[in-house]
Amino acid sequence: MSKKKTMYTLEFPIRCSPSILFEFLSTPVGLQEWFADKVDQRDHTFYFSWNGSTDVADMVEGLENEYVRYRWDYYNPEEFFEFRIEQSPITNETILKITDFADKIDLKDQERLWHTQVADLKHRIGS
Repeated sequence: MSKKKTMYTLEFPIRCSPSILFEFLSTPVGLQEWFADKVDQRDHTFYFSWNGSTDVADMVEGLENEYVRYRWDYYNPEEFFEFRIEQSPITNETILKITDFADKIDLKDQERLWHTQVADLKHRIGS
């Protein structure tokens, strides 16, 4: 059994409606725009390809326009990565909250990677 990873959450303001954002987080076409080079889906299983190598994740739960949770096939059962869409009660801004797990030594690198990915997402959305 691999050692326990650290859970962390990042928040990003995204200038678009929750329904548009949800499409980018939950569909192969949307995820392919910013998250991976190629994305295929069979039932609840997603195949993410980068530079010719493929990682497999299952969509374990989700609620339309609110959140979607995936689990990589190499994660422990209690680990996942999740995209949650919230609205700021003050600014009415759409907030993307990303929760993921990483080894402590990889935490900063993982956070940097998400920042890069989300910058790409914002660019694609025009945010």
